[in-house]
Parts: sequence; structure tokens; C-alpha cells
Amino acid sequence: MREAIIRTISGLLYVSILVASILSSEFIFISLFYLLGLVCLIEMQKLLHLKSYALYGVQALLFYLFSYLKFNQDATILLLFITIFVNLFLVKDLLVVRKIPIFEKKKYIIIIFYLISSVIFLTLIPTIEGVFIPKLVVGIFILIWTNDTFAYIVGKNFGSKKLFERISPNKTIEGFLGGVVFSGIASFFIFYYTQFLTFPIWLGLAIILSIFGTLGDLIQSKFKRQAGVKDSGTLMPGHGGLFDRLDSIIFSSPFVYAYLYILDYVS
Repeated sequence: MREAIIRTISGLLYVSILVASILSSEFIFISLFYLLGLVCLIEMQKLLHLKSYALYGVQALLFYLFSYLKFNQDATILLLFITIFVNLFLVKDLLVVRKIPIFEKKKYIIIIFYLISSVIFLTLIPTIEGVFIPKLVVGIFILIWTNDTFAYIVGKNFGSKKLFERISPNKTIEGFLGGVVFSGIASFFIFYYTQFLTFPIWLGLAIILSIFGTLGDLIQSKFKRQAGVKDSGTLMPGHGGLFDRLDSIIFSSPFVYAYLYILDYVS
């Protein structure tokens, strides 16, 4: 009971800080995610048994150029292609190989493109139309939280068929489908109350976030299994590390950005 209360309070505090920062200003939103990305970077280095201070400089430089300055759209699209390629390569490693091969150079590639640049694209999503639109990123967080919550609830109560047992024994196919369905329902209410974008676009976002959010969670679980740890850290009482809470949205963000960019380009 005490653990559940601690977990609830910790979760509410986390959500409150996120939503407040998103609604306050673009600068505060980006700055918060720079700090959150920094904590995730520390946790990820521990998982990969890497200790490189240079990566903190790389994170600061990339955030300054892409998130704060937004200095060049062509460079942003190039970074997007590389990030998506690396993330899809990790999906291949998740599905095909028993252990993700982590040699020294690959550790740097994974941290820069799987983590740092993915967080950058999360900060770029609300300005994809040229102005800061906080309700867009709030809606995206609501969708990912809805998917995670109902995947857990449906899986726990009705799940029987394992989704990927050797990586995450508690995840079920029923839970995954429940997350997709309820995030799809949530997408309608987000559309209805924000009157921003169309319902089909929000539904597409729900599907993308459910699929890639689940893959991101599984990839993070595989890294933790290889590192022999249960959580990526201990920052959030009852939840584990910060990366444990953000792995789904971080992995999904470049795919969400690409989806919205293509729709904006086509229109």
C-alpha cells in the first residue's frame, strides 16, 4: 500500500512538472527536456558500461543547434534520417539477435542517435508548424500515457498470450491491443477538445505512439537485461529511473516528427 502511494505521488509530480513546463513557454519546455535528457544520458551510460564526458558536450552542442537555434532545416532532416535508421536497426537487433551487440563505437552511435537526437526531436514536435503549439505535445503525452496505462490494465486482467516473453515477460498481445484501442479512443477526445488537427491525424499519432512506444520500451528492457539490472536508475521512487518513464516517448519522437513533417509537407 505504501509503495503504491509513493508511486502515485511520484507519478503525479512527474506529470505536473511536464505539463506545467510545456504550457509555460518553449524555452522552459526545451530546457526541462535538456535536463531530463541529461539524466537519461547518465542512466544510459551506466547501462552500456560507458563513461564519456565528451557525450555531455555533444548533447549540449546538438541541443543548442537544433532545439534552441533551429539553425538549418536540411540538417534537421538529415539528423532525422540518421536517427530513424539507427532506431530501426535497434528494432532489428531486438527481434533478430539474442543480445544487442555493444562494441565501443556502437555505444556512442546508440547514445547520440537513439537517445540524444530522439530527445531533440521531442522538443521540435510542438514547433513543427513554425510556431510553438503546446497542446500538440500535451496531446502526444496524453496518448502515450493512455497507451501505457491501458496496456498494463488490459494485460494484467485479460492477457494470456505473451508479446515478447524473453525480453518482457509481463507484456501481452492483449495488453498491447488494449493500449492501441484506448489510445485511439483518447485521440478522439483530444481532437474534440483541442479542435487542432483532424481526428484521422490524431488517430495516426495514437497508432504510431502505441507501436513505437512499445518497441522503445522493449529495447530499453533488453538493454537492462543485458546490463543485469531491473531499472535504469532510482531517481523516481516506485518507478525506477527517469529513462524507464521516458523510453517510450523518446523512441517514438523521431517517428512522430517524421509523420507530422510529411503531413505538413504534403498539405
